[in-house]
Amino acid sequence: MRDPYSVLGVQKSAGEKDIKTAYRKLAKTLHPDQNPNDKSSHEKFAEVTAAYDFLSDKTKRAQYDRGEIDADGNPKFAGFGGFDPRTGRPGAGGAGGASGFNPEDILKEFMNGFGGARRSSAGANPFGGSGGAGAGGASWDPFTGATSGGASAKGEDVVVNLAVTLEDAHKGGSVPVTLPSGKTVSVKLPHPVEEGQQIRLRGQGRPSPLTGQPGDALVTIKFAKHKQFRRDGNDLRVDVPITLYEAVLGSKVRVPTLDGAVELNLPPGPDTSKAMRLKGKGLFGKGDLYVNLRVVLPKGGDPDLESLMRFWRDQKPYNVRD
Repeated sequence: MRDPYSVLGVQKSAGEKDIKTAYRKLAKTLHPDQNPNDKSSHEKFAEVTAAYDFLSDKTKRAQYDRGEIDADGNPKFAGFGGFDPRTGRPGAGGAGGASGFNPEDILKEFMNGFGGARRSSAGANPFGGSGGAGAGGASWDPFTGATSGGASAKGEDVVVNLAVTLEDAHKGGSVPVTLPSGKTVSVKLPHPVEEGQQIRLRGQGRPSPLTGQPGDALVTIKFAKHKQFRRDGNDLRVDVPITLYEAVLGSKVRVPTLDGAVELNLPPGPDTSKAMRLKGKGLFGKGDLYVNLRVVLPKGGDPDLESLMRFWRDQKPYNVRD
């Protein structure tokens, strides 16, 4: 990953609030819902999410600011110039530079030292210091600066989009998600769950390049388009067709909801230009359901109805467009 500060467009001195604000602004613009067919935007969204996640980790951010790890969380050293494997500390100069440090000598010392370590009852560190494997301590890796059994570089996180039905979001519970690796796992949805919310699946990201823990999977929630309901925040809207005689005489009409169908008492002559509200029948019980009535005439027409309408037109006209 590139420098996370540059990815989010913030200064190194930026506070947590500034970083969060920058991320939200970028995520809103780059979100896959806004750019469904733009692969570049999807990649940028994943990058800014990874950068935000990285800088939100206080330990990682501090290590990065001190130059101890790179933006992928790997131990940072530039050959022997930036790291002295004899001491486990940053070196004073590059290979063959002003420090007089010769990598060939270090290689010999490395090989001889490990041979001596196996013969030593104390298990001393061949590059200085104590607590080698023979003494019951952790052995030291000159190429990572870490002890065996210690924390190595963590694998990369992955971002996965999960389309959730309104029914699943409403009732909560768990839903399956397929990861980039092809593995399918179960994701427990928070209740209530929000559009764009991320759920972290520990250890379900990419494997570590060394011997560390795998990365995490960041599952981004989006609501799938519904064949009946239109969502407006926590409110829902639905179109319900009714017959002409139901509109004139009134009736009981079955209306779909996320909790199952209910009966709506339709008064005679309802105003179909206004939606009828069913309180508490929206998402999570927080929103309402708005029912839009649509009068549907018989298919193919009807001679008797046409005759009646001509009579109404000629004998009982009324104005509906004033």
